[in-house]
Amino acid sequence: MKALNILLIEDDMIEVMKFNRTISSLKLNHKITEANNGEEALKILEKKDELPDIILLDLNMPKISGIEFLSILKNDDILKYIPTIILTTSSNQKDLLECYKIGIAGYVLKPLKYEEYTSKIEKLLAYWSINELKQI
Repeated sequence: MKALNILLIEDDMIEVMKFNRTISSLKLNHKITEANNGEEALKILEKKDELPDIILLDLNMPKISGIEFLSILKNDDILKYIPTIILTTSSNQKDLLECYKIGIAGYVLKPLKYEEYTSKIEKLLAYWSINELKQI
């Protein structure tokens, strides 16, 4: 399974720690870059020679909402090709529909139980690591 370069956009430090702990406990060698909000993520994405393979995006964030961030991403001729997966606690159908309309690669609900969370993350990353990803 190939190692992915993942950009995790999440403002909740506990969620960031949980994600990193999951990656570590699953013994996955993916490279994780963290951004605490959309603005920080856009700064990271300015470095066009070091773009992530996939983006994991939380919807409820300060400064730029997840949906606003998605719109900015999808209007960029280079960044629009990066598969973006929503990782959220929001099961709001309006959010779900809006995200798919803008153009996401997936919408994953974060379960409360850690075991279920680990299982979802493992499957999600296994899926993307076997995909042929566009080399931007």
